[in-house]
Amino acid sequence: MNKTPITVKGAEKLREELANLKNVVRPRITAAIAEARAHGDLKENAEYHAAREQQSFSEGRIKEIEAKLSNCQIIDVTKVNADGKVVFGATVELVDVDTDKEVTYQIVGEDEADIKEGRINITSPIARALIGKREGDTAIVKAPGGDKEYEILAVKYI
Repeated sequence: MNKTPITVKGAEKLREELANLKNVVRPRITAAIAEARAHGDLKENAEYHAAREQQSFSEGRIKEIEAKLSNCQIIDVTKVNADGKVVFGATVELVDVDTDKEVTYQIVGEDEADIKEGRINITSPIARALIGKREGDTAIVKAPGGDKEYEILAVKYI
């Protein structure tokens, strides 16, 4: 089975969410179920059914996070010696050749991607076009709206 790449920050975020679900959310839901049971008839008890639904969602998310963490390869980009190449975890400063608009992206795993924060998925068209390139190179991104050309201004491993 292939390991899914994830940055150190991404893995830490997943661990924090897992700890919160196990240590805060799970006990709160258990208490809500116990309180709802104390009210009597469970067939028509909306509080009980809502708490059970929350429990089901929470347990599913716990299993999902545990599976992701057990099947991931944590990559510390500060220790990667990529010799100036764009690799997983690299932060890349680009300029759109047509509009001269500058953007900065970090190439991350699927679970960490957030375009608003400048983190793009390694499988995205932009990331695929950038991988293996160096500072000063030009990358052509095949986008639905047509090809876009970017020049790589800087590659950082932070």
